[in-house]
Parts: sequence; C-alpha cells; structure tokens
Amino acid sequence: MYVSELRFDDKGLIAAVICDHQTNEVLMVGYMNEEALRQTVASGRATFWSRSRQKLWVKGESSGHTQEVKWIRLDCDGDCLLVGVEQRVGACHLGYRSCFFRELRDGQWEIIAEQVFDPDEVY
Repeated sequence: MYVSELRFDDKGLIAAVICDHQTNEVLMVGYMNEEALRQTVASGRATFWSRSRQKLWVKGESSGHTQEVKWIRLDCDGDCLLVGVEQRVGACHLGYRSCFFRELRDGQWEIIAEQVFDPDEVY
C-alpha cells in the first residue's frame, strides 16, 4: 500500500507542498496525517490535518476556494509530498493566490503579488 512508503513524523504528520499542477507555482504548505492523505486520494480534493484545531479540513470548505488534486509525488526520503492541484481562486487565507506573496528585499518583507479576493468577504 502506498502509505507504507511514507515517513510520518513523531506526530503522525507529513509535509505537503501544494503547487499549481501546470506551472509548479508553490501555493501553500500543509500537513497531512494518514487519514487526510487517504481522503485526498479518495475524493480528489486536498485534505489536511489542522495542527491548531486538531482536526481534518478540506481546502475550500469555508471559502469555496477548493484544490482539485491532479497528481501526488513523493520525495526521495519519503517524508514530504508534492501535490499538484487546480486551484480555484486563491490558496491563501489572506486573499492571495499563493501563501508565498512576500519576498525579502533589502532586509524587508515586500508584498510582490496582488490580492485575488477580499478575505473579509469570504471568512
């Protein structure tokens, strides 16, 4: 079974880097436990383990900004997943397409992207 090849950490989690399935733009990083991964595979919708809420959550369950999984890849050490998705609207809860919307420039974090939605209208 595919799960036996994974190296979960001591909390039963594995990092999942989420990227656009066509461009490979990194959209976000989440964590999956075995159940989240199984649900992701079965449903085709990215599902994660919330470390703060201690429960499963499906990306887009409150915002509608879902991630349709196109492929899942495993790194050479078996301890990190790369998940290619079709992102609907934005992945970031702050209103950006990607959670990586800031870049270090001259010692300061600069916003380098435009918001694609108003989080106050979604959450």
